[in-house]
Amino acid sequence: MSTSSNGAPQGAVSPDATPPAGTVRVWDPAIRLLHWTIAASFAIAWLSAEEIMPVHEAAGFVILVAVGLRSLWGLIGTPHARFADFVPSPSGFLSYMAALVKGRAGRYVGHNPAGGAMIVALLASLLLTVATGVVLDTGGGILGEDAMEDIHGAMATVTLILVVLHVGGVILSSVLHRENLVKAMLTGRKRA
Repeated sequence: MSTSSNGAPQGAVSPDATPPAGTVRVWDPAIRLLHWTIAASFAIAWLSAEEIMPVHEAAGFVILVAVGLRSLWGLIGTPHARFADFVPSPSGFLSYMAALVKGRAGRYVGHNPAGGAMIVALLASLLLTVATGVVLDTGGGILGEDAMEDIHGAMATVTLILVVLHVGGVILSSVLHRENLVKAMLTGRKRA
């Protein structure tokens, strides 16, 4: 394995390395950690449902805490993390979607209007999925266990559909703007 002049493996990024020219820090460490924690926890919860309940419930608890922290960070966090930076108006969302369909959607350093709307939808869906899971775990509430199990399963399915749409949107935006958005969510940096 070859090494660079600082002794790090070739291609590795030194912690004191200068950021690539023409990039800006967009996603702070809290956003990245919460994003991947929620993603991994939802995958674990989905895969462990009805099979390994202690794991399923623990993943749900992690989701609840992470969604709570992400919501708080949306109010007090760094500029691109704040809801005020990316939650679109209905007309802003529709205008962006119309431009997207025509292949003329603008590039955003932070979240585009579709991404902003997706964040709100995912956070709400995750919260409702966890809430229905908690009610189910305590006997199903006034609706009863069978009905609550159906509602919880439906909410989990809605969340999975949103996740698939989110990933599809990330891929589409990455291709349209020639920018690796997955890498940006790992490094925190995007093209300026």
